[in-house]
Amino acid sequence: MRNKKFIYLVVLGFLSFGAITGCRKSNDTPEGPETPPVVTPPNGTRDELTKDSIFLYGKELYYWNTSLPTYEVFNPRGFSSNEAELYAMTQYSLNPSTGKPYEYTNTPGDPKYSFFDYTAATTGKTGVLKASANGSANDYGFSVQYNNETDLRVKYVYPNSPAAQQGLTRGCRITGVNGRTDLTYPGAVNFLNSAIFGTNPAVTLAYNDIAGNAKTAVITSSLYTINPILFTNVYTVGTKKVGYIVFNSFTDNATAAISSVFAGFATQGVSELIVDLRYNGGGYVTTATDMINLIAPAGETGNTMFTSYYNNYLQSITTAQRKASVLAHQPLLDDGGKLQTFTSGVNGKYATYADLNYSPTAADNIEKFAKSGSLTLNRVYFIVSDYTASASELTINSLKPVMDVKLIGRTTYGKPVGFFPIRIDKVDMYIPEFETKNKLGVGGYYSGLTVDKESAEDLTKAWGDEKETLLSYALLYAKTGGFVTTATKTASLSTSTTVMPAKLSVAELRALDEKLDPNGFKGMVMTPHKKF
Repeated sequence: MRNKKFIYLVVLGFLSFGAITGCRKSNDTPEGPETPPVVTPPNGTRDELTKDSIFLYGKELYYWNTSLPTYEVFNPRGFSSNEAELYAMTQYSLNPSTGKPYEYTNTPGDPKYSFFDYTAATTGKTGVLKASANGSANDYGFSVQYNNETDLRVKYVYPNSPAAQQGLTRGCRITGVNGRTDLTYPGAVNFLNSAIFGTNPAVTLAYNDIAGNAKTAVITSSLYTINPILFTNVYTVGTKKVGYIVFNSFTDNATAAISSVFAGFATQGVSELIVDLRYNGGGYVTTATDMINLIAPAGETGNTMFTSYYNNYLQSITTAQRKASVLAHQPLLDDGGKLQTFTSGVNGKYATYADLNYSPTAADNIEKFAKSGSLTLNRVYFIVSDYTASASELTINSLKPVMDVKLIGRTTYGKPVGFFPIRIDKVDMYIPEFETKNKLGVGGYYSGLTVDKESAEDLTKAWGDEKETLLSYALLYAKTGGFVTTATKTASLSTSTTVMPAKLSVAELRALDEKLDPNGFKGMVMTPHKKF
């Protein structure tokens, strides 16, 4: 039920949609989503109106909007910052299976899913989202992770990035950063987050390469195009051909490259596939569906892949009510970030979120399989970790009902919800607005997807090394049909695929690396579509 004094307001900096538009629901307006609000202008500073908008958009669009209190109780203008308000909003909705908020994290003030992006809204340049998902970045192009408390390793390097051009590769051991040689966990974490994941124009590294040779490099931040395909290979395992792809982000520029790799797998007779998503925090749903369709059986074409579910309020209101709500103040952008116009019916009118149908039975909210490429697979293995999130989890969850899927590594991040940006004055707000469920209606994996074989990884190995722990488990299963190495099975494997080094426990490793790069993107971006 809607509060009788519910304030609606929209602070926009979007083209002809206005700079600041506001309205207040009259005390005489009946409660319930059936009646559009009667409005009177609110008063307040620009900052106050922005804080109001953050809450009131959440009241309409947040997936768990019914958990939010009234405007008067919440008092958005009482918060010291937009971030403090957003965090408070996200802590009302409790997950009954854990008793904690859906957006709970071990870091106070940091919601699990929601965030702001100020850069894109104010400059149009690469922001938090674009740097991770939109195919370009302006940084060093590498990331690090602790192998143990004193062993800091490069976990990945983007091809053609500044780090790659200086010769840095996965597995390099970092021995010094900007002259500091004590990089022990946890004392060095804040320093590393500033030096490597901050905004400094350059970083000086001392390191040992994968062969143990001591080297140094000065890496300067610069703009480059992200290639999320970090490695590919085909292995001969007995009589099988097993394809392997390390895929780091569902960027919006990756579909052609993915298709090319999968075509190569098909040409080489690959029948089983290993998809390494251990560091993939998500990205665009459109790219995820492209990969799903390359992997899925041809017989699934036309069947439901997944369905998107919005909150009950959005599902229940009529078109007229949507057009009288704050939804009408948010322009509906296409995948390229451009305004969409109606192709017929309303000359020159831009489409808005009010023009969408939020029912789960609407065709726009049901994604169907459409097999692409010629690759025919008997099984797919996903290498995952607690970094694996969102669009990565969507890919796995969508394929589970239709083929043999094995997960290796650590329980995934747990993000079955996605978002699209809400532009409020000089900030883009990303909050969960929909949840996806596969063809069997399975979703809700807020605690992550569990694995078939749990194991920590080995950061001392290069991509594709058959002795690397997680890859070796996939190859072992492809060879023997199981993850357990018995004497008989060991004898039938090449020596290069059976070395599984002792590691710290999964819990210990998670404690080591969870604080590095806290702003790393984990999300599922789906541009709402409407057939006009």
